[in-house]
Amino acid sequence: MRIERFKKTKEIRANEAVDLSLINPLISKYNGKKGNLIPILQGTQQIYGYIPKEAFVKISDETGLKLSDMYGVATFYAQFRLNPVGKHIIKVCHGTACHVQNANLITEALQEYLEVLDGETTDDRLFTLESVACLGCCSLAPAMMIGDDTYAKLTGKEAVNIVKNIRIKENN
Repeated sequence: MRIERFKKTKEIRANEAVDLSLINPLISKYNGKKGNLIPILQGTQQIYGYIPKEAFVKISDETGLKLSDMYGVATFYAQFRLNPVGKHIIKVCHGTACHVQNANLITEALQEYLEVLDGETTDDRLFTLESVACLGCCSLAPAMMIGDDTYAKLTGKEAVNIVKNIRIKENN
């Protein structure tokens, strides 16, 4: 089963400036070194939580790496993100075991509660909802992960209650 990685997402707020000076040490460290593309992208994402468009341009200008090569790598590997993500990433498993145990109902319930589509981030940047191909815990189906925590044998209502409790803790 293939999970679609790129869906139309909410536009990034235009008034959010990216401080590109944050990647200067990273560029200095890897500039001119063989095999620098992936470490530079990883470092950039570690700094911002995603890879901003402006960072691609700066990296290209200062290292000579082609924008097309960087974008190709960033879109090929699932580890890279091109949009900001929430503090908590909710991964709902849609592997075979979870699918037959109605994982779609979990995703739908979370989409309704969070008011986002799959792959999107809530306006408060607290949650990002993602469907994933497999979490590797088939005996726990249907399952989801939030951070390092796995939640098993869920219903849509239970999944929403877990997220509600996280939101309550974050707002206290």
